[in-house]
Amino acid sequence: MGIAAEYGQAEALDILIHYGGDVNAQAPNGDSVLHDAASSGNPDCIELLLQHGANPNITNLSLQLPIHCAAYKGHYLALRMLIPVTTRRALRLSGQSPIHSAADGGHVRCMELLVDKGFDVNALLDTHVSEKYGDMRKTALYFAVSNGDVTGTQLLLNAGAKPDLDPLQCLLVAVRAGMYEIVRILLASRADVNCYFTEVNDTVFPTALQYCLRDEMMMRLLLNNGYDAEKCFCCPHDSSEHTNEKVPVSSPLMSLFQNLVSHL
Repeated sequence: MGIAAEYGQAEALDILIHYGGDVNAQAPNGDSVLHDAASSGNPDCIELLLQHGANPNITNLSLQLPIHCAAYKGHYLALRMLIPVTTRRALRLSGQSPIHSAADGGHVRCMELLVDKGFDVNALLDTHVSEKYGDMRKTALYFAVSNGDVTGTQLLLNAGAKPDLDPLQCLLVAVRAGMYEIVRILLASRADVNCYFTEVNDTVFPTALQYCLRDEMMMRLLLNNGYDAEKCFCCPHDSSEHTNEKVPVSSPLMSLFQNLVSHL
């Protein structure tokens, strides 16, 4: 049955159901027949399965529901069918929102639908899901930014997404990747230009600047949006009593930075 659902063969699926096929059968990876149908995006298969008792709240071994499959693949009609039959409890136990899946797949129309249906754009991945990613991401916005999805980033921000909920903030991701337009969008949405990635930074030297010392255009963009340039000339590890005392800077990169500051 899974193969028929995966390839969107509604007639074959109907025959298999007629002869006693289990609509809630699961593959070794935990995917149900409805998971396969959601991944194929065939509304006829999904409707047929639901009419015959398929459970849309069964998770696979990755704790994903059929709704996550539809959102990730960008199947708008399938997603619209699965939203009203998927319980909030099942979503909560899965530890992830379909908003994450749609953003991960880069499907703006699906994101719009989920926002319209009341899904929280600031929903956070549970730890057991987030820890699968080396960057410890938590939000749908992070997925959109890391994918370089300008339209998706703007949509989520317009819907109220907060840019500072991830351990590695979205602005730092965009700066490090040289995504100028996304950096502009985030700054316009009041992302903290002086934010730090505390996991790797134990000084007051702003993290974003470390990611763009060789990028004059990005550096100017940050400085023009309120960067605290003074902190770049302070050393909290100085042995003197005044731990934030300014110290001489001899690095060629820092000389470039001083020159930029002087011309702002």
